[in-house]
Amino acid sequence: MILLDYNQLLDKAFAELPHLAAENVDFKIPEPDSLIQGSKTIVKNIDQIADVARRDKDEIAKYLTKELAAPISLPEHRMEISARVQQQELNTKIRRFFEMYVICKECHKPDTHITGRERGYVTLSCEACGARYTIKSY
Repeated sequence: MILLDYNQLLDKAFAELPHLAAENVDFKIPEPDSLIQGSKTIVKNIDQIADVARRDKDEIAKYLTKELAAPISLPEHRMEISARVQQQELNTKIRRFFEMYVICKECHKPDTHITGRERGYVTLSCEACGARYTIKSY
């Protein structure tokens, strides 16, 4: 039997592990497709953003209402913000929503769901790693 040194054994073990970085390549936070019409900003792809986040578009609208300090309505398949919001600011707010309420803080995967609401806080549960933690409600 040939004895391998520690570094060779370690290299062999790492070579047999699945590549975790490859799993995260598929997930990308969608950028809002928005346009400004008069004093309103219209987001045309709110359904796509909600599908990727696995959240209801009403929840995203509620978060953005507080963040942008502007009323939001959801007619048909779009979102209307009653303020002029630049694309860069909207991208930042959507990204922050995903970081706070969608992506797991432990495994960094978007496989989460909200389980409970209590006194201004929600419990975020990860289906991938089983982590659970309480975060402030939107």
